[in-house]
Amino acid sequence: MPRQFEVVTAGAPPVWAGLRNEAERAARDEPTLASLLNAVILSHDSMAEALSYQFARKIADQELRAMSAREIAEEAYEADPSLIAAAEADLRAVFERDPACKGYVQPFLFFKGFLALQNHRVAHWLWTHSRDTLAFYLQSRGSEVYQVDIHPNARIGSGVFLDHGTGIVIGETAVVGDDVSMLHGVTLGGTGAERGDRHPKIGRGVLLGAGAKVLGNIEIGDYAKIASGSVVLKPVPAHCTAAGVPARLVNCPTCEEPARTMDHTLAEAVYDYVI
Repeated sequence: MPRQFEVVTAGAPPVWAGLRNEAERAARDEPTLASLLNAVILSHDSMAEALSYQFARKIADQELRAMSAREIAEEAYEADPSLIAAAEADLRAVFERDPACKGYVQPFLFFKGFLALQNHRVAHWLWTHSRDTLAFYLQSRGSEVYQVDIHPNARIGSGVFLDHGTGIVIGETAVVGDDVSMLHGVTLGGTGAERGDRHPKIGRGVLLGAGAKVLGNIEIGDYAKIASGSVVLKPVPAHCTAAGVPARLVNCPTCEEPARTMDHTLAEAVYDYVI
């Protein structure tokens, strides 16, 4: 089970350049939104500047004003540039995996899953720097604004796609590997009131279908698939599909990269191995 995440950008077109080009075209095509596009994207010189502005614009409230929120994000991005690299990988993942996505501008401005994940990345940075209260504040605001509740201690890799986002819950000791895709209503939770390491460890390239519940300190192996609506209480081997309540293995091996293909289908032949 991978414990460290790497951001893979080799050979990929620059996300920031693509985002700016799209924003320029969108501003010409839709003058009504030109001011928004200029304020959020075109008036900035880097991805970090634009993302910190968007972070503050969405998460600020009467207690945490926009300027203060932006300064928090800027501090995090300056101290840890991997947060921006991860955000770019996340943005690319949305574009590549969501057939409804027309480019980078759409998720950057509007998609709750992408925005909630960037909120969590800042909250997690605060958590790792012993700023727990502010990290919890961002978690609470993220839950209110995006309907996505991620504990600030949860560790999430890069190139992660939260499709729709609504109703996703990720617990304190959960680990999510690189290139994972999960749909709305997914829970990575515990099985009771126990403390300590109690949440799932999700491997690289895993696909978690809508409403899937993965509970307990169990491992979901690399490139596994969890079918929509399943309740998983035991480990799932790499490259296998689990489905049902309680979940059973129904296909080993599954498709090669389920999180990238977003292939939610199940094989006709059900092997019915109990897990």
